[in-house]
Amino acid sequence: MTGDEVITPGEVLIENGAIAFVGQAGSAPAGFVADEVIEGEYFVVTPGFVNSHTHAAMTLFRGYADDLPLMQWLNEKIWPAEARLKPEDVYWGTLLCCVEMIRSGTTTFADMYFHMDQAARAVEEAGLRASLSRGLIGVARGADRALGESRAFIKEWHRAAGGRITTMLGPHAPYTCPPDYLKKVMRLAEELGVGIHIHLAETTGEIKEINEKYGCSPVALLHRTGLFTYPVLAAHCVYLDGEDMKLLAENGVGVAHCPESNMKLASGIAPVARMLDAGITVGLGTDGAASNNNLDMIEETRTAALLQKVHTGDPTVIPAYQALAIATREGARVLGLGEEIGTIEVGKRADLLVWNRHAPHLYPAHNVFADLVYAARASDIHTVIVDGRIVMRNREVLTIDEEKVMAEAARRARRLVGK
Repeated sequence: MTGDEVITPGEVLIENGAIAFVGQAGSAPAGFVADEVIEGEYFVVTPGFVNSHTHAAMTLFRGYADDLPLMQWLNEKIWPAEARLKPEDVYWGTLLCCVEMIRSGTTTFADMYFHMDQAARAVEEAGLRASLSRGLIGVARGADRALGESRAFIKEWHRAAGGRITTMLGPHAPYTCPPDYLKKVMRLAEELGVGIHIHLAETTGEIKEINEKYGCSPVALLHRTGLFTYPVLAAHCVYLDGEDMKLLAENGVGVAHCPESNMKLASGIAPVARMLDAGITVGLGTDGAASNNNLDMIEETRTAALLQKVHTGDPTVIPAYQALAIATREGARVLGLGEEIGTIEVGKRADLLVWNRHAPHLYPAHNVFADLVYAARASDIHTVIVDGRIVMRNREVLTIDEEKVMAEAARRARRLVGK
């Protein structure tokens, strides 16, 4: 299944963590003996969700600083609280994120934060797949030291956890990482052979600041600096003109669209329909739990589709199948993992969701894509499989002690915000 094809009744065979067969039920190669069979009359199998932009450990700040504009939210609330972060806080905050993601069907996520060795440790234990970036602030004290920390982190963790963990460099944004610093990031990307994860064109304030300093848009600035020579994952991209879109498309820049965070912070509505028409690859992200406030990719997918319909005045924009593809296949592509995950194909890693469609809000089941995008809930996900390993079976998370994680994360969060 690589397009909008539906096989019913169907079966998927998994062997050594990879998809070994996809086809009609009963048509698998003879002689295949399964160690475990997951079977149900009402079950539906899809690729796992790919959350293409988040800040995992910011679960610790969920509900702490709401209803504020972005820069006030950062300067007055989030950055002062983050200054108190200890490495173990990031470990527990990331574990909390992983529990929430597993329960809502995310199998892969792209994270940009701090103390990323602790985030990697949590991802490894949780059994998820992740692309991890150490956040870099070019105008901060210790900016060059942070580059060294990124180098060490990438050398230790890239393709660790059986290949489930990949890494990128994480310059925060054009307004916090001037061109001279971005060139240092580029040299390191060249040395290490990794991509770059950056916030881009998120607010009108950013557009104004960059234009006043450099006489161009943030996208044009990054292009002029040479950043797009490397694989780039650009989060948000709310404010783009036609030339910006042309540059992103021509340079193969992947965009992580974060509609709920952009709505909550009143940053704006990204022109996703126009981006897609321009040939830009767009994935979907939740952003951090401090600005969303959940990590539910089902909800994010629905919001992305509905928001573009009302924004364009066209109900045909982002139909259900395309919305689901953006949240799975296209998300894998923007992370540089399109050859490994994102579709149900023989040879790809087995990152799969098993949905139970036997629920009143999913009847009478006319169209599976419409049901999953417009009606489904996280509670409809029965089983989650990552790299061929079951990490949640029948709504029970198998890799993490949920109660312990919630209690410890809450204790640490209270200290961080001074309660």
